[in-house]
Amino acid sequence: MKQVKDVMSSHPVTCLADATLEHVAKLMLEHDCGEIPVVDSEKSLSPIGVITDRDICIRTLALGKNPLLLKVRDFMTSPVTVVQVDKPIETCCEMMETKKIRRVPVVDLNGKICGMISLADIANKLDEAITSEVVKNVSQPGKPLVA
Repeated sequence: MKQVKDVMSSHPVTCLADATLEHVAKLMLEHDCGEIPVVDSEKSLSPIGVITDRDICIRTLALGKNPLLLKVRDFMTSPVTVVQVDKPIETCCEMMETKKIRRVPVVDLNGKICGMISLADIANKLDEAITSEVVKNVSQPGKPLVA
């Protein structure tokens, strides 16, 4: 049975809550990612939220706000859903399906960010049947995003 550590992408880029959305968007571009864990400090790397490319577009631009003037803390999703590095990958997949999330920050046994699991990681490292089921269930329509 595979564990989360066998599927995750290691060493994700992180940001602080007082970072600008512009800075985070540049990090997403530079690191080719759509979600960045927000941590309480660069030393502890304890997750307090996540910010996604969708948060930046939908929760700011679609609402007529200027993302160049805004901070991560104003639009991040918090509290954050995380999975421990030593959990079975099935536990992570069930969490993604239940919560309708496409990416999950991974924490070590001390609660420190150490990785990310995305639908792409699952598609690249698990068999097609599992991938298909997770993608299907995560993609079911859910509640609309509200700012």
